[in-house]
Amino acid sequence: MPETDAELATRLAVQAGELLVQLRAEMFAAGASIWDVRDSGDAAAQDFIAGELNTHRPDDAVLSEEGVEDPRRYNADRVWIIDPLDGTREFGEQGRSDWAVHIALWEDQTFGAAAVSLPAVDMVFSTDPAPPMPVLDRDRPRLITSRHRAPYAAVLVAEGLGCDAVRLGSAGAKAMAVVIGEADIYVHDGGMYQWDSAAPAAVAMAAGFHASRLDGSPLIYNDRDAWLPDFFVCRPELTEGVLKAMWG
Repeated sequence: MPETDAELATRLAVQAGELLVQLRAEMFAAGASIWDVRDSGDAAAQDFIAGELNTHRPDDAVLSEEGVEDPRRYNADRVWIIDPLDGTREFGEQGRSDWAVHIALWEDQTFGAAAVSLPAVDMVFSTDPAPPMPVLDRDRPRLITSRHRAPYAAVLVAEGLGCDAVRLGSAGAKAMAVVIGEADIYVHDGGMYQWDSAAPAAVAMAAGFHASRLDGSPLIYNDRDAWLPDFFVCRPELTEGVLKAMWG
């Protein structure tokens, strides 16, 4: 029986992740530089995912961070939005687990399927079945943000909601931290590409979380310009407070 889109997305996220874990261990054991580890990871995951999509969904268009532009996507009803290795910087640092693989299908102006894997901790999250929403059991919301910068929007939310703040690497790792209950809010205002947030947003929304642009407007993917200026994910009961903290 053929794989469903969700099954395919999940398998690709898992298998690309397994490939990356093995490649990373072998390259570090061989004394490779962090730059070679990063470049090799990007290339290997891209080649694997592109090959599988070409075999199993040859008629679908693809938008991928590491792939060449596929002009079919401009008029396609089905577009796979891929980040073969989200958090390349963290992948190149021994011992870090905050990197991910993103596989999403944008179909008829909505998400048809998606999966995010966190290979270093052997976890995968899919839109079908969607992960259950964890029970909130802390007094102060926990806001997750970038390792290297404090977005202004995140500062506003932290102050407005009295959040405790934590830092983490890739966008996928941060969004999945919200999905599994390690954090409650993830706010990003520094710009990103569509492949950075597509699969995390799809998984989060399938699980019942809120995901949108910072002004609360819907996330739209497969625009001709792959740049996405801002994005946030949070528990649904915190949405109003997050928007009020940012916009008054």
